[in-house]
Amino acid sequence: MTFQKNIDQSFKFLILEVVSQVQEARKALDEGSTVSFEKIDSRDDYIDNLKAVIESKCFSQLGVSGEVDKSTVDLVKAVVVVATNLERMADYAVNIVRQIRFYHDKSFIRRYDYASFFAEILRPMGFVHEAVFNRDIPLGLQVCRSEFVLDDLYEAVFLKIRDELHSGENTEDLLTSIFVFRYLERIGDCLLNIGEAVISSAIGEKLKIHQFQALEETLEKSRLDKDISDYDFESIWETRSGCRIARVVNKNHGGASSSAIFKEGRLKKLLAEKESIERWQGLMPGLTPKLFAFEQHGDNGSLLLECVPGRTLKELVLHSDDDTIMQALHQLARVLKKVWTKTQKPTSVNAGHFSQLLDRIDDVHRVHPEYRLSPNRIGSVASPSFEEMLKRAIPLEVGLNAPFTVLIHGDLNIDNVIYNDEDQSVHFVDLHRSRETDYAQDVSVFIVSNFRLQVEDAAVVGRINKVIEQSCKIASEFAATNDDRTFEARLTLGLIRSLATSTRFELEEKFAKSMYLRAIFLLEKVIEHDGRPWEEFRLPRQALVH
Repeated sequence: MTFQKNIDQSFKFLILEVVSQVQEARKALDEGSTVSFEKIDSRDDYIDNLKAVIESKCFSQLGVSGEVDKSTVDLVKAVVVVATNLERMADYAVNIVRQIRFYHDKSFIRRYDYASFFAEILRPMGFVHEAVFNRDIPLGLQVCRSEFVLDDLYEAVFLKIRDELHSGENTEDLLTSIFVFRYLERIGDCLLNIGEAVISSAIGEKLKIHQFQALEETLEKSRLDKDISDYDFESIWETRSGCRIARVVNKNHGGASSSAIFKEGRLKKLLAEKESIERWQGLMPGLTPKLFAFEQHGDNGSLLLECVPGRTLKELVLHSDDDTIMQALHQLARVLKKVWTKTQKPTSVNAGHFSQLLDRIDDVHRVHPEYRLSPNRIGSVASPSFEEMLKRAIPLEVGLNAPFTVLIHGDLNIDNVIYNDEDQSVHFVDLHRSRETDYAQDVSVFIVSNFRLQVEDAAVVGRINKVIEQSCKIASEFAATNDDRTFEARLTLGLIRSLATSTRFELEEKFAKSMYLRAIFLLEKVIEHDGRPWEEFRLPRQALVH
């Protein structure tokens, strides 16, 4: 028996019962009576049982012997979401009827156009079943749009009731009416969840309606084919800033597949990335992905970018051989030196590593509250806390400037550098933090992103240490060539920042503490050097060895 046949009867009955509950709620408002409340309340138990049966069958489907294909898993997830929201709609219908007993004037609600709410709620219910099991995106969008209509209706009636409250008359009936319309508006939220579940099942990944619309509009503005049904959608990750990143693959493009990277999130971040990509393309064509399209959607934006071939440096470090990694590092060094030389300006700059660290220290303490305390205590004598040491070191950084500025990536971790083995090319991605400042910032981020890799394999650990050693060597050679005599001191400040702030993303206590103590060790070395020329400072390389 197929999954649909197994749950079809229960699912259809659930829809019919929810429609009946909504209609009964409308009838109760029309009549200003709670006579039918007992009937509605008892039917609510039946609806709860139907939802429980559907959930049980869904989970049983996932637990059957043999591997369940992704398409079935996507459908099962959609059915669970839809069933949950249908049951919630029925609950709201019951809550609406419960409000009637609070009216002094049972006909008071008739002042307002509640009929339009019910009509919009019931309109998509006739095709919810078809939308779910046919994975029909247009029908899913119609369900979602009912929520937008209900939001507009609710705003209009809310403003009207709010203005009437100023009169001081019928206060209790006005407040009761607000609750009634609020439940009707929340039914719209359920419809939105149902529509999004249909779209997510069709696409193959969980998408909010605004993300789907952004994808659709961005594809239309690109040079790729416009029919979204021709695309597979493969989620890559959602960043900590909330930006959604996915790969969209065109299955029918010229007889072969082609792909692009879709990013959707806060407008400010994506606009900064767009501008940075355009700047880098002008500086070194091909270093960054091509920008196919950019769209603004209110406070959000979306990008469609070329999916550059190759593997991230993280993948290479973890899974490749030494020769390939060293070749990739050599190419990265060549690119960085070229960019730094080409964009170098004789303007002194201070990256403000410690101020960046202070901005993030509360986030570190939220994950590791024990870091607020002194790390060492001998008897009654305690060493200063990291934050106390940091405040002492801040004045030392003020005069420690880079002798020139360069254009940096801004987030040069090993996930954001892609290496193509075939043509031995390097590509940069995720450039929204790109700016002109001290190149020690990029170097420190790159080194710590390698150090943060948690592995037990001795060969991989050796590769990580080798990459870190070579990175220090490459950057120091550039500094010497350009008469940058305080580079190692500034690099140490950057490493302190990156090591300490990285602990907020690390829950494995032992490894997080290792990074934190290394940051303390380096900070102690910086404080100890106070009063001597920074040109004489040397980075203690042993702090970077696994």
